[in-house]
Amino acid sequence: MNETTTFADSAGATARPRGNRPVLEVEKLRVEFPTRKGTLRAVDDISFHIDEGEVLGVVGESGAGKSMTGTAIIGLLEPPGRIAGGEVRLEGERIDNLPYEKMRRYRGARIGMVFQDPLTSLNPLYTVGFHLTETIRTHSDLSEKQARQRALDLLSEVGIPAPERRIDQYPHQFSGGMRQRVVVALALCANPRLIIADEPTTALDVSIQAQIIRLLQRLCREHGASVMLITHDMGVIAETADRVAVMYAGRIAEVGPVQEVVKNAQHPYTEGLMGAIPTIGGTHEDLVQIKGSMPRLTQIPSGCAFHPRCPKAFDRCRRERPELMPAGRSEAACWLHDPAEKGRRRGNG
Repeated sequence: MNETTTFADSAGATARPRGNRPVLEVEKLRVEFPTRKGTLRAVDDISFHIDEGEVLGVVGESGAGKSMTGTAIIGLLEPPGRIAGGEVRLEGERIDNLPYEKMRRYRGARIGMVFQDPLTSLNPLYTVGFHLTETIRTHSDLSEKQARQRALDLLSEVGIPAPERRIDQYPHQFSGGMRQRVVVALALCANPRLIIADEPTTALDVSIQAQIIRLLQRLCREHGASVMLITHDMGVIAETADRVAVMYAGRIAEVGPVQEVVKNAQHPYTEGLMGAIPTIGGTHEDLVQIKGSMPRLTQIPSGCAFHPRCPKAFDRCRRERPELMPAGRSEAACWLHDPAEKGRRRGNG
């Protein structure tokens, strides 16, 4: 019998159906940077999961901790940055404490990566074909001839025209959009279970952005990979993701089904992000501006980190830090959704 069980996320999430084990589970992840003036906490006890075949969008302003979370998951934190707490599990196996060499083998084989600037992923001294065939042979038993054929198939799959000719060209001979397609092919070389895409379209023209997003969607669906899509662009998230996690000052402010979060935001910060998105037929007067800026790691306020910018903040927000709690079909780290607080407000009303 195939039973369906439920469990609650460690951050206080409501129970959700659980059949197959999620591809990625992150529990109370904490990333710190020791400095002379003290320890800076860039990612602060965050928990989330990504199910099989799911696209989780991670969104927030610069400095929210989005890229740092992805970098920690794939084991590429630059010293003195370190994972100071929590666990990261890939298909049930803990990977945050693996030896460097074993984690290096996992990258590419079980976790694929797509970065913002394809030139950081491609060595200008080697042909595109060399990048692909070496990655394929590193993570498989294919011969050189078989690996080259697999590389040709991947180039064709990601929409590179005349792959037989272009496979022997160098990265500088490709446009930005075509280089990003090569990086997507590189990420898919070993059929990974998870792809982490960190701002994969930011450096591209708008029309090319849409092409790359559609490409990622299609390929991940066909290859059965789960995706963690990191971006500051809520429009990209709305078009691509199944669920979205909104980050602020190293923590998750809200997480839920993408259409629910877009149409019915439950956290004041998410409301501000939604209000800042232009709409067809709208005017600049319709746009909402979030006052102030993201706090520095050295100046994270007490209580809810968003309270100095929040139009709905009250005393408790300044004293106590909220955890994620049920909020409609989503979860939000906001005291407005605390049952006791709701009861007090109804009593006062």
